[in-house]
Amino acid sequence: MPRALITGITGQDGLYLGELLVGRGYEVFGLVRGQSNPKVATVERLVPGVVLLEGDLTDLPSLIGAVEISQPDEVYNLGAISFVGLSWKQAELTGETTGMGVLRVLEALRIAGGNDLSRVRFYQASSSEMFGKVRETPQRETTPFHPRSPYGVAKTFGHYLTVNYRESYGLFACSGMLFNHESPRRGIEFVTRKISRAVARISLGLQDSVSLGNLESRRDWGFAGDYVDAMWRMLQQDTPDDFVVATGETHSIRELLDVAFARVGIEDWSGYVRSDPRFFRPAEVDVLVGDASKAREVLGWKPRVGFHELVEMMVDADLAAERAEVSHTGSAHPDTVVGGLERNWTAAP
Repeated sequence: MPRALITGITGQDGLYLGELLVGRGYEVFGLVRGQSNPKVATVERLVPGVVLLEGDLTDLPSLIGAVEISQPDEVYNLGAISFVGLSWKQAELTGETTGMGVLRVLEALRIAGGNDLSRVRFYQASSSEMFGKVRETPQRETTPFHPRSPYGVAKTFGHYLTVNYRESYGLFACSGMLFNHESPRRGIEFVTRKISRAVARISLGLQDSVSLGNLESRRDWGFAGDYVDAMWRMLQQDTPDDFVVATGETHSIRELLDVAFARVGIEDWSGYVRSDPRFFRPAEVDVLVGDASKAREVLGWKPRVGFHELVEMMVDADLAAERAEVSHTGSAHPDTVVGGLERNWTAAP
């Protein structure tokens, strides 16, 4: 039975990846930060059988211990301070976790393995935010990086460090340059989920409006359940390499609003959306769109869920969650945890 260690198991990607690996017969270990972590119950509900280990990306000894206990064949480093907007307010923490955290995981593998990294395969969650102020469109594996946020800078550090350990120690290390990928499990601080949840609440009379930043920003949005399948495929190859994972389509926040509001029968959403300067980035990334032809040709990967289907899935899940909360309490809870509908959208086995 293959063994896998996932950092960031409590996040959107960690949950989908955990489900995928368990379904493929893996023994899965997940790194959880802090005692009494409130997200543990969600992991245990959605990925039963996962073995949770306490550890922190800012603490090397805890990572060495997790590697020694799990003895993984594959390590997926998904843990990070992943909300881009927060990275300006907590730049040092973002650097320590999202950037230096990669170094600590790699060092834990090297130290626990006695410098023999031949049997471990490592996946690093890189990001389209590394491209930032793009030099070419669409972005591909050879496109130069120009990150525009502390998050993007930290991810770029982690990406190059992964390449360095591959070249220095012969580690089977891959980086997935994933473009925006969403799901009903996305945190409510992210714009996609913020919109889907607001639309659900507005349609039910529980909320009057939603405040957003730049409505003209364009992104390449895919489904997280599809993207974790690409992660797994990278570590099954004969040779380690880096891959862009994307749909190849770009859509604006306005288009996302069109689809989301239309799902609840609202064609003109202008009266429900407010522009708030607080949500504009200090340095904006205007357009991101990826060329995933290498992943398609080498990995045999392609996205299954399209943009409209993704947005409608998220709105439907939030509608179900808000209705369930109202039926139980008479009013919706501000931190409703979505669960249920998204389980029909796990990655293909």
